[in-house]
Amino acid sequence: MTILQNDNDSSVSNEKIVNPNAHFRNLNSIVDKILSRRDIFKIGSVAAVGATVAGCRSDFLAKNSEYPSHQQHLEFDFKEIKSGIDKNIHIPSGYQADILISWGDALSPHQADFDTYNQTVDGQLNRFGYNNDFIGYAPLPMGSDNPNHALLCVNHEYSIEPMMFAKPEASSGRYSKQQAEISQAACGASIIEVKRCLKSKKWSVIKDSPFNRRISMLKTKMDITGPAKGHARMRTKADISGQEVIGTFQNCSGGITPWGTYLTCEENINHGFGNLDKADTQNPEIKKSKRFGLGGACSNWYEYDTRFDLSLEPNEINRFGWVVEIDPYNPQSKPRKHTALGRIKHEGCLVTIDAITSKAIAYMGDDQYFEYLYKFISRDKFIKNNRKHNMSLLENGTLYVARFNEDMSVNWLELTFGKNGLTPENGFHSQADVVIDTRYAADIVNATPLDRPEGIALDPINGDIYISLTMNEERTQTNIANPRKHNEHGQIICIKTNDNHAALVDNWDILLLGGSEENGGTGHKAGTSHDGIICCPDNLSFDHSGRLWVCTDQGKEWKKKSGRSDGLYGVVHQGEQRGQSKLFFRAPIGAEVTGLCFAPDDQTLFVCVQHPGSDGGEDYAGFERKSTFLDPVTRWPNPENSKLPPMPSIVQITRKGKIL
Repeated sequence: MTILQNDNDSSVSNEKIVNPNAHFRNLNSIVDKILSRRDIFKIGSVAAVGATVAGCRSDFLAKNSEYPSHQQHLEFDFKEIKSGIDKNIHIPSGYQADILISWGDALSPHQADFDTYNQTVDGQLNRFGYNNDFIGYAPLPMGSDNPNHALLCVNHEYSIEPMMFAKPEASSGRYSKQQAEISQAACGASIIEVKRCLKSKKWSVIKDSPFNRRISMLKTKMDITGPAKGHARMRTKADISGQEVIGTFQNCSGGITPWGTYLTCEENINHGFGNLDKADTQNPEIKKSKRFGLGGACSNWYEYDTRFDLSLEPNEINRFGWVVEIDPYNPQSKPRKHTALGRIKHEGCLVTIDAITSKAIAYMGDDQYFEYLYKFISRDKFIKNNRKHNMSLLENGTLYVARFNEDMSVNWLELTFGKNGLTPENGFHSQADVVIDTRYAADIVNATPLDRPEGIALDPINGDIYISLTMNEERTQTNIANPRKHNEHGQIICIKTNDNHAALVDNWDILLLGGSEENGGTGHKAGTSHDGIICCPDNLSFDHSGRLWVCTDQGKEWKKKSGRSDGLYGVVHQGEQRGQSKLFFRAPIGAEVTGLCFAPDDQTLFVCVQHPGSDGGEDYAGFERKSTFLDPVTRWPNPENSKLPPMPSIVQITRKGKIL
């Protein structure tokens, strides 16, 4: 996830209701209490996870004899790189990094080479989008664990016009209608077919693949499912039925479901909507959506597309903030926005199958200060080899929100109309109101406000769930799950599920507190070096050997937070060194690392370098000015070409003969 400029505004969270049940403790006493419970996390025997599949992981240990080297080992044997910040990427010796695909690369053989100075709408609709984030690995053929051939499902979170265009084309100095439409076309998602050359071990994009597809903000029609489908609050002038919406944007993280579909999640939707000063501020939809941070559109879409003009279409924002399901294996399929999973700033959506009930379980974080962690349990059961049935599992079910308790238990509180205060007296008149106003429903049941819940990962060995809480500089009161005031460095928590994901009570713990020892970090207690200190954990993922990897996202205030660029870290999550982190990959100035994803044999790590050259050029020694298309702080990944701007890209990292 990327913080845009408005995400840290105090206005975003001033309307929050602080949990009245929060318990306040001294930081040292909280940390001592947490660390004293580490014996429950000792390494046990390797256990198969049954039907569990999440993100780009599969049930590798349980069913694959093809790769006998795949067995649980939690150590990281790479030589840690030095922390720092410069214009390039950095990896350990013995590894190789190659660009797989970059913004503007053609998705068909009929497209000409990308000309950044002469972009077109139709061209962008057939090219790899901007600001790549989540990557999902969908093997070919479907249902296999093929480590050499797959579809990659990639989010394109948002556009940055000053980095995409050499100059504004409108006479007013603003971006023109064509530029706005190119910007919309660059958002959404790409599905690309990729194949690995067995000799070189390098992957390439198959440009004439029938699977290659763009899902865009500009053109792609999507169905609405679940409780809010057809509701009056979902209806607009363009869609009087409230059942179909055009496009998706602010697609941050996501997931791959056990039935082989791709989930892309809508996060900072407020950044697409403008003209708030001319809108009816008493309109209930405007009033409620202010909690999303309305008031600082990062693009001028609303000048040309009335859907994003809050003064004309106050209901349109209700049609964003959802989890979108896409079938990557069927290029003609229509994406679906699942309202049963709630409307929040979705960082991602991790789906697994509960081994006891056979129901689909979805874990989701709401990435904003003082927001919540959610769980969805499907109404119907997963049926093996019945993909058509399974593709309906996220349309009906029960939504829950987490309350973290002092006794290190977590309660999952039901968010169902008519229960737990979700009644007309409190402003809820149907389940549609509950899912459209999910945040307010979570307030009513007294869930625990968290410090920006972002990445969620499932341990393929034992089914534990890990959640990154990236930071919260506005926190003035602490609680057991958020033990630091003015939290600049974030933490990672673990929920012990015992592979029972449908349970409504679990145990939990904190894996680590980010930052150095001086600001309350705990990595030093596990032996973390100066270079390995994590600041602002974001995306999380496990490889197929059961090792945890963590990306960081400090945003434009990198100099204030750590003085170094963001990176990718290996983190020990079991045993005596639990909480130790080790720096593996460094991003260039202005970028964050996102979308980490492993091929099924762990021979390739895919990572996204998002918005290179965008964040914090003003603080980079020797540059110290705003970075733009014509004058960027870095030109990665084409440093030798003085005419190209920096390009968001997917990097493939390999090490011959050994797993990562």
